Amino acid sequence: MYEKAHYLIAGDSSIVVEFGNEISEEISAKVRGMYLAIEQKKFPFIRAMNPTYRSLLVQYDPLQCPYEKILETLQGLEENLQNMDLPSPNILEIPTLYGGELGPDLGFVCEHSGLTEEEVIKIHSGRDYLVYMLGFTPGFSYLGGMDQKIATPRLKTPRTKIPGGSVGIAGSQTGIYSIDSPGGWQLIGKTPILLYDPQRNPPILHHAGDYIRFVPIDQKEYQSIEEAVKNGTYEYHYFPKEGGTVK
Repeated sequence: MYEKAHYLIAGDSSIVVEFGNEISEEISAKVRGMYLAIEQKKFPFIRAMNPTYRSLLVQYDPLQCPYEKILETLQGLEENLQNMDLPSPNILEIPTLYGGELGPDLGFVCEHSGLTEEEVIKIHSGRDYLVYMLGFTPGFSYLGGMDQKIATPRLKTPRTKIPGGSVGIAGSQTGIYSIDSPGGWQLIGKTPILLYDPQRNPPILHHAGDYIRFVPIDQKEYQSIEEAVKNGTYEYHYFPKEGGTVK
């Protein structure tokens, strides 16, 4: 992590605030802190922000705020990040049916790791995963923190269509396909909930800096949740990491 952030010009109306050159929870916390600090100020000249693994892209209106002013503003916020009272990150629970037709590659993960299906499921669902960033498709989360015991190479030949909700492993990463899309991850299960729903407010429930928790369910629970999602009656389990009431 850099001692001080690097500020990089990105065109005539964007600036990149870079906090380091590696992937780490400490750097991710800095990115999240700067994002929330800017958001709390409600600057009229900020158009959009895009957090990544190690930086924050800030898009601004140069007619309202020239480069020198935006640079000074962001540097001032950085100096006070440690004094800010930031809210706890949230956890989004992902009910997941592992294996079977919905997780066709679970057997290969077992073969590669030398573990049983029960052991792989227990390891995969046994920790909370930090959402480093969103991208690729709306709501697709780049997660960190998977146990290396179940790390598995990508498919040699990607599938042309993977159903939205599929949970996969690729190398030392795990993630959830938010919509139907091509992909080369090893599929170990599927969730009946919608990571992205354009008809919902908000369309994407989680953000960079939040956490994902996989919760194993059986076929009966899967069908029940799937029906509730279709009817609009499912209550998403999204709550502060340090405890508190469900939002």
